[in-house]
Amino acid sequence: MSCENDIAETLRRAGYRLTPQRLLIVQALRHGGRHMSAAEIAEEVHKVHPYVDLSTVYRTLDVLKRMRLVTSTDMGSGDVLFEWAPEAPHHHLICSACGHVDEIGPEYFRPLEERLLRELGFEADMHHFAVFGLCRACRASAEAGDDDET
Repeated sequence: MSCENDIAETLRRAGYRLTPQRLLIVQALRHGGRHMSAAEIAEEVHKVHPYVDLSTVYRTLDVLKRMRLVTSTDMGSGDVLFEWAPEAPHHHLICSACGHVDEIGPEYFRPLEERLLRELGFEADMHHFAVFGLCRACRASAEAGDDDET
């Protein structure tokens, strides 16, 4: 079965139809191979169907996000970026200085997730997010700069 058929079936089970507009939005994001803003997704969709409204893109992304088919993350660019939900969950480490992005697995956050549940009874949604800080190279550069000042 093709990925479009799988998606159509998933949407149907959740009470939604796979309209031509939704299909174009899904294809743009799923085959984009990267994090994309809603505007970038709309731009891809407009190549095929120029009359799809940006509000349709946002509504569709909201449906897909609630179904956990799509993730959204503020990666520090000023726009929320969307990604087709990867097979293996991952998170992002984003350098605030140079903008470098590394992906890390969920194992780094499982202890926090378990502790929050155990100690506070809080079930955290640790599905997909970004952590901002300084990468190794920028930290080393900043430390070298501090040494120069002394």
